[in-house]
Amino acid sequence: MADSQATGRVHLSHSGQIAIITLDNPPVNSSNDAVRRGILDALAKIDTQQSHAVVLMGKGPNLMAGADLRELEHEPTEPTLPQVTAALTAFPLPVIAVVSGHTLGGGLELALACDSRIATPNALLGLPEVTVGVIPGAGGTQRLPRAVGLPKALEMIVSGKPISAVEAHQLGLVDELLHATDDEALDKEIVAYANRYPGGKQPLAERDVPPVDEQAIKAQVGKLLKRARGLPAAPVAAEVVMLAGKLSFSAAIAEERAQFLALRGSESAQALRYLFFAEREKPFVPSQPVEPATISRVSVVGAGTMGSGIALCALMAGYRVDLLELNALALQTGVTRITQALDEDVKRERLTQAQRDTQLSRLNPTQALPDVAGTDLVIEAIVEDLDVKRSLFADLAKWVSKSTLLASNTSYLDIDRIAEGIANPERVLGLHFFSPANRMPLLEIVRCQTTSEQTLSTAMAVTRRLKKKAIVVANSWGFVGNRLYAAYRRQCEFMLEEGASPEQIDAALEAYGFAMGPFKVADMSGLDIAWKMRQQSADTRHLRRYVGIPDLLCEAGRLGRKTGCGYYRYDEAMRPASDPAVAQIIERYREEQAITPKAFSEQEIQQRALLALINEALLLLDEGVCQRPADIDIALVNGYGFPRWRGGPLFIARQMSSGELGRELDKLADVSGKGHQRAHLKSLTIQDSEELTS
Repeated sequence: MADSQATGRVHLSHSGQIAIITLDNPPVNSSNDAVRRGILDALAKIDTQQSHAVVLMGKGPNLMAGADLRELEHEPTEPTLPQVTAALTAFPLPVIAVVSGHTLGGGLELALACDSRIATPNALLGLPEVTVGVIPGAGGTQRLPRAVGLPKALEMIVSGKPISAVEAHQLGLVDELLHATDDEALDKEIVAYANRYPGGKQPLAERDVPPVDEQAIKAQVGKLLKRARGLPAAPVAAEVVMLAGKLSFSAAIAEERAQFLALRGSESAQALRYLFFAEREKPFVPSQPVEPATISRVSVVGAGTMGSGIALCALMAGYRVDLLELNALALQTGVTRITQALDEDVKRERLTQAQRDTQLSRLNPTQALPDVAGTDLVIEAIVEDLDVKRSLFADLAKWVSKSTLLASNTSYLDIDRIAEGIANPERVLGLHFFSPANRMPLLEIVRCQTTSEQTLSTAMAVTRRLKKKAIVVANSWGFVGNRLYAAYRRQCEFMLEEGASPEQIDAALEAYGFAMGPFKVADMSGLDIAWKMRQQSADTRHLRRYVGIPDLLCEAGRLGRKTGCGYYRYDEAMRPASDPAVAQIIERYREEQAITPKAFSEQEIQQRALLALINEALLLLDEGVCQRPADIDIALVNGYGFPRWRGGPLFIARQMSSGELGRELDKLADVSGKGHQRAHLKSLTIQDSEELTS
């Protein structure tokens, strides 16, 4: 197919009677002003008397992976994507879209505006706009229901989750799957389809929406919105999709566009776009170019829940994995846990049986420490005890090579102390996973005093392969995530002491958007873990405000779900229910401490919890525990259930004036009592000014 004409990011070529429009906007063919104008210019140049059909395709792997989100920061410019989709639909010749790679958002809307869709088997099709705070704005909410039916369209648009080309073919969204394996053969197959295409114009806009059971659809919408957990664009998306079949196509897409424009400038859309870009920035850039070491074999020490989860994560990333555990029963339990997780993935069609078998074949369970000799990376995930970890690192250093990276998965311990006396200390670091390690996206890479930039660069390469969202943090108590969460939980305990109930606090923070309230989280994790840590620091307890209610629960044997009761009581299905015994313990404690309980509003609970996070985040920046404000927000969103659509505490702080934020932090200091450290705003201001000039 010889290229005959080019308009910016779009090329027009011909193969016989087939006109071919090729989008060429690397790296992902995102939609922007030049691409949209180029499509319209290409259509205008096609001789409709000499051509049989038009093919719309992308250069490279993708047709179009969506819009350039930076455009949403500004007013729309013409030509808009709706103008382009309207032109494709109105064009006198049939237009055939070649769906390839990631065909998402505006890319799928382009394809839906065409008369036929053919796809490469590995393509993904989706309308994920709700995940960046908007809804499809170029006809997607109305054309998709006409192509796949209302139930499937609702599922795809409200959840934002893509589907495979194979499923799209089964649904009728794709007319034919392409089978060629090289570019030249693929081009021939595409042109052959276009030449034999008999269908003429078949715009989805003219199709009827298949009838549905109204009650079933309402129930489905309820379930989808519950899963959306307060994502503001989700109910709007559902409402607009439901217009399909109720209004005319033109009236419905006018409403779609109005809602899209209203959402694009909303705070939630800004927050989601902020996170989208923050998560794609490099969390670590070495001071000078450095080549990461090659990692092909990973050894995980400890086959408990965390260790087996890390091993599973490494297996899924294609590494050869040793799982070292001295206890034979614990080792077998860990292997069983990994096997069951892979079997579940096969059952859910995330993996084929062959892929599952291949992954397990790379697993080497062992009880012998010398078996890890020759490994590239060791990650210890054993008991949280400094002396035990120090002993393990010393033993490991005797067996592995001097270039083998040694990583600790500790949550709180000082990694510099763990590695004291180890030869080649520049290879030591922390890799703090979050449970379950194979599902949770966050990973904290902990830089110790001696960690080299090559070690950090290698860790970053491993992180990308594991498909984790990494932040680089200094070796400090609790690192970033756990220290933030400790401040948040502590403020919630203050409010519990002052008069709020566990149920009220949990409900308020879940209403704010947290995946789970702090007291439900405590019950799930086990109250004894924090109890043990409090006992270890009992000699400094007098230096800060201390709430004794959690200790009383532990002393009463209420350790959370594991004992059937904690802040709540639990049935066999582990459903939480209020327990009068807890209310009595709290009431007695307040009486003994001469505390007169006060009433809390939902807003006050939310505000104090949020300010506690902002205050601690500013302290972390000031102390240099992390370098980028965005790292704070990335950690809380991806590791602690903070509502993504709110952006994170520092995103929120930067929407406030310095005067307003200062006054709120003063109020927080007043109610937090002894030992509270009030943060200054200088770190946030410095970071903001750097970002504005960069």
